[in-house]
Amino acid sequence: MKITERGAGLGERGYGAAVAGKEEIEQLARLIRYFVLVSTTEAGSGHPTSSLSAADLMTALLFGGTFRYDADKPDFPNNDRLIFSKGHASPLLYSLWAAAGKVPERDLMKLRTMGSLLEGHPTPEFRYAEAATGSLGQGLSIGVGMALNAKYLDKLPYRTYVLLGDSEMSEGSQWEAIQLAAHYGLNNLIGIIDVNGLGQRGETMYGHEVGAYEERIGAFGWDTLVIDGHDIEEILDAYGRAAMSSEKPVMIIAKTVKGKGVSFLEGKGGWHGKALDREQLDRALRELGEVKREIRGTIARPEELHPERRGPQKTEEISYDPGKGVATRMAYGKALKRLFPEFPDMVVLDAEVGNSTYADIFKEAYPERFFEMYIAEQNMAGVALGLSCRGKVPFLSTFAAFFTRAFDQIRMSRYSRANVKCVGSHAGVSIGQDGPSQMGLEDIALFRSIQECVVFYPSDAMATERMVEEAARHRGMVYIRTTREKTPVLYDSSEEFPIGGSKMLRQSGEDRVAVVTAGITLFEALAAYGELEKEGIPIRVIDLYCIKPIGKELLKESLGKIHAVITVEDHHPEGGLGEAVRSALAGERIPVYSLAVRKIPKSGTPEELLGYEEIAKDAIMKKVREVI
Repeated sequence: MKITERGAGLGERGYGAAVAGKEEIEQLARLIRYFVLVSTTEAGSGHPTSSLSAADLMTALLFGGTFRYDADKPDFPNNDRLIFSKGHASPLLYSLWAAAGKVPERDLMKLRTMGSLLEGHPTPEFRYAEAATGSLGQGLSIGVGMALNAKYLDKLPYRTYVLLGDSEMSEGSQWEAIQLAAHYGLNNLIGIIDVNGLGQRGETMYGHEVGAYEERIGAFGWDTLVIDGHDIEEILDAYGRAAMSSEKPVMIIAKTVKGKGVSFLEGKGGWHGKALDREQLDRALRELGEVKREIRGTIARPEELHPERRGPQKTEEISYDPGKGVATRMAYGKALKRLFPEFPDMVVLDAEVGNSTYADIFKEAYPERFFEMYIAEQNMAGVALGLSCRGKVPFLSTFAAFFTRAFDQIRMSRYSRANVKCVGSHAGVSIGQDGPSQMGLEDIALFRSIQECVVFYPSDAMATERMVEEAARHRGMVYIRTTREKTPVLYDSSEEFPIGGSKMLRQSGEDRVAVVTAGITLFEALAAYGELEKEGIPIRVIDLYCIKPIGKELLKESLGKIHAVITVEDHHPEGGLGEAVRSALAGERIPVYSLAVRKIPKSGTPEELLGYEEIAKDAIMKKVREVI
């Protein structure tokens, strides 16, 4: 144990004697094991052995007096938070709340059935689940976000507990979170590793070598406690010591036995994700002994504390000189600074590229609302989700290309009902000389694939300002794609950019072809329009600034009696703007031709690369002539 010098005790939050003593906790743990076994057998599937190994740890946490939570008000701001990063132990999570009297036993028997809130892995459909978990390696990052919120934003004494599996400690995202928690001194964050030694297909990387975890996590700047995860007195003492940690986050490393409580399951491989049949269940219940099914545990209540709230204030007016070149990435940073008074729950995260994404503009104005995530995009996405779960509106930014690293976290955030805004800069081949490793060419496809995620692609500074405003106002996930190069200011401050909209910039009654585009290639389309007009070939130019949800009816109305559509985008054709337009026009008797990035990019000037990929002015003009 690394924090024994602080002595046993329960900290500064008024912790007194445990709500339940050792004997009662043991009885509750037996009841919870019973719930786990019967519910998974009734379901015919689930992860009973992974739940049994952590049953003592979680029973002692919830009912031993350390955990403070008003179970009638799950969203109470000063509740301690509990995240099951090992989400496959969901039968344990549901059984804990059944033992607390908040889940009827009949509902446990509907585990994993259609219509039940008790899903195979936790989601916020279950009111006591903080976030959707089960894609391993994500819960600790979410916990970091919640702990950052408590310590630096809401300034409340609640603690965040994260139950971790030993298998998921192989995930790099865990170590991203471990580093950042130490960096920010999150002494209100307590991790609990259930070291049962067995994964899905056999022994974990370190098996029961708890010292391996202690050595590595301690080296990252955490306090560590190594315990027997089935000794109730040791467990209670560890929680008390963890609450005493004055400067560092704490990791409780608990040696456990997978399948604990049932002899023919204990420490046995081949049982992961398997429910017992009826005969095996009967045998297991006989081993459990007498179960007092009527008992219920009591959870200590938190102090009646609330964060300070400031109301929205009026924002400054937007001002950009018409025609002046301004990069949309810079307009993003300016928009954050301008909008914060109106949206005081805003928080900004950046992955160590704030001087390129221009998130630094916000940082300089409101340093207390900015958190540097360093080059750890998976952790940044998880932290943003944790902040969102506590009522904040996080904007997270990096190069568009690097969001691909965090796609799993982004995907899972949707299932957590996240109110997260992602902003990707340096999109497309137009970034120029940096070459393909830095070019976001998949980002529109990535975010379009996220259910109900809004995808914005502004072309100028004014549009960017308005879209950041729309994103802050919208409840749900939003992606904004920004451009490295400066682009001329097209729009004035009277323009609005609602979700699902588009703008018709050039049109006439003689148009036979419409060019639908957004971002950097909009200016190539406008240049092509000017040249073609001289040749007597009028074309229509539409700025499809909102790629998802695409305003189908508005787009069809804008096209009118057009004979053909040409889409142009600085993005791969798969999943991009062109496919969005083609889907929107499905069933319409109008051909759609797509110009997109189809060659492997190289280093070069933006102009050279747009020409090389055939998405510049000349390629647009050539395609228009072919079509007509």
